Amino acid sequence: MRTRPLFPLLIVAALMAGAATGCEKKSGTGGAGSAAGQADTAASTKPIVIGSTLTLSGAFAATGQIHKIAGEEFLDRLNKAGGLLGRKVEWIVRDDESDQAKVATLYEQLISQDKVDLIMGPYATPNILSAMAVAERHGYVLPQHTSVLAPLMKYPCQFPGWSHGFAPNEFVPGQLFDAMASLPRPPRKIAILTNQNGSTDFVSYGAGDNKKGFVSIARDRGLEVVAEIKYPPGAATTWAPLATQVRDAKPDLVINSGLGIDPVNLLQAMAQLNYSPPLMFSLFPAPGPLLKLGPTADRVLAVTIFESNPAVLNKLGPVAAEIVNDFKNRATEAKLPYTAVETQAVASWNAWEILVSGVKAAGSVDNKAICDALHKAGADTTFSGHLTFDPAQNNFWPPTTSGLKQIQDGNWVIVWPAERAAAPLKPPPG
Repeated sequence: MRTRPLFPLLIVAALMAGAATGCEKKSGTGGAGSAAGQADTAASTKPIVIGSTLTLSGAFAATGQIHKIAGEEFLDRLNKAGGLLGRKVEWIVRDDESDQAKVATLYEQLISQDKVDLIMGPYATPNILSAMAVAERHGYVLPQHTSVLAPLMKYPCQFPGWSHGFAPNEFVPGQLFDAMASLPRPPRKIAILTNQNGSTDFVSYGAGDNKKGFVSIARDRGLEVVAEIKYPPGAATTWAPLATQVRDAKPDLVINSGLGIDPVNLLQAMAQLNYSPPLMFSLFPAPGPLLKLGPTADRVLAVTIFESNPAVLNKLGPVAAEIVNDFKNRATEAKLPYTAVETQAVASWNAWEILVSGVKAAGSVDNKAICDALHKAGADTTFSGHLTFDPAQNNFWPPTTSGLKQIQDGNWVIVWPAERAAAPLKPPPG
């Protein structure tokens, strides 16, 4: 049974949230003039408490676990270095069970009942939009890891930890098609399968006044879209019919505008038909499950802002190497299927560094002061450099670190753009 697409619901939710005023007008527990902000001093011994939800069970759990490990590592390092404003930092994490409907309630509890000083965003764009409405209502800064719905992220005190620019629905397809055009025999026939989750639907079809996306841009470039398939988010999807449609369409390139384990399910269904696509791209996959497919997933492509390839890591120096090694040890202990630091972990690390940069610049946990400080001075990050936040662009920074990665010999490697690549882009076999 098909569910209703989430994207229209997300637009309504965002418009409702946008009706509220910006954080500069709030006076709640985290806003300007709050008792917590006025009482904050460097000499205080009371811990700074940060609250968030993560998808630790349900459809997005494979990726949520990455963000949990990254956050725990970040805070361990922060506290060993003396904490924040001379105070220890504690993190309350609630499992939202990959359920957008539960996110708002949990953030309300964190702010109103647990009285957290600060919040960190959840994983997945629909969940982030729900958390953003709560953050705006209470005047809290919201660093968030992974939303790509830049036009809807209008709250001026939300700050993205990754960015494909203000129009990712144009940037990501453009980058993929540029990479494909560089091959000796560029693909001409394209199959596009879109998860109707807010972020993935947005990259395929755009939103609002900007209707650009994978489908329209492929056609604008003279490519033939031989299959255009939409499927509902969550476990309701039946993959065998989708795989059959793709096989029968005979594409040169399969684009899965999906996330999590969507590409795993699709490739397994294709394998049951003894079919393997010449090339396949998946937008936001969980990195480990794809690698576990072995040769079935060879040469699959995805977006990236970082992979811990030696050629990339060597440019960043010893601190980045320490972070990568520590994460690998923690991920191994947690039995994650993929233990290397990559896009999801770095987006999470960026979000934590954004929050810490704002607190340090403000010299306080007052959320209005933190928001103002980030707009004024930006944030320094280990993996993505200095970030600047322009409210006119909904704080989404230029996509200078965005690229494409590919599975080669059982590992993810950056292959595009050429100046940042750790290995050449591989064409279809044969």
